Amino acid sequence: MRRGPRRGPLSTVVGIVLLAVMLFPVYWMVNASLQPSGSALLEAGWFPSHPDPSGYVSALRDQGRNLVTSLVVALGSVVLSLALAAPAAYALAWFPFRGAGVVLFGVLGTQMVPGIAVANALYSAYNDLGLLNSYPGLILAESTAGVPFAIILLRASMRGIPREIVEAARTDGAGRLRTFRSVVLPLSANSLVTAALFTFLFAWSDFLFALTLTTTETVRPVTLGLYDYLGAHTNRWNAVMATAVLASLPAAVLLVAAQRRIAAGLTGGAVG
Repeated sequence: MRRGPRRGPLSTVVGIVLLAVMLFPVYWMVNASLQPSGSALLEAGWFPSHPDPSGYVSALRDQGRNLVTSLVVALGSVVLSLALAAPAAYALAWFPFRGAGVVLFGVLGTQMVPGIAVANALYSAYNDLGLLNSYPGLILAESTAGVPFAIILLRASMRGIPREIVEAARTDGAGRLRTFRSVVLPLSANSLVTAALFTFLFAWSDFLFALTLTTTETVRPVTLGLYDYLGAHTNRWNAVMATAVLASLPAAVLLVAAQRRIAAGLTGGAVG
């Protein structure tokens, strides 16, 4: 067996330096969140010698409701996106029909539409339907990004399932719906987790739809809350950075917890 190229100490040092550069903003965000109230952002020391949790107390008091709103919208978007994308991907992968290529091209085309155009169109429709400042409205809007991505990923994964397995289930008497639920979905678990995670991240980090489709503080995601918070409390950088840390935790935890399934899901989709 051929061995891969040996990596010397220089490669290790370069890798560590690049990693430190990329992670430094995250470290500075955490460091600034533990500084005393009223400290300027650039005046923070390299280490919080006397950590002050008051920033997190203020963040939870002022932004706790916005964090819950973002969580509800993101989870709702995941459920809706997968509920729509999984059957659509199954149909496109296993039941070819005339015009399937056009449908798939249309799904790909939706990924190229600028978000601002979608947001402006949704605002007019939502204003007529009474969906502004509502959880269903935001969930539906966030799903416009999650559904096409999930369809493309899941279709590629489902096409990679051996046909013999599906045919064996059909021979045993399982209908198309039972085969989809009991065979295809379990075999596509890695791609489902990957699609769910990316859909969650799309919704969790969205700012454009939140800014366009909410006009009151009744339903306000944390991205918009942080934007308003920053403008109102520029002298309280510890609270601002604490909010940023809290907003980053769900994404970081999910990425670390599901990293193996993400790698497998993306690879399976690429092969399929």
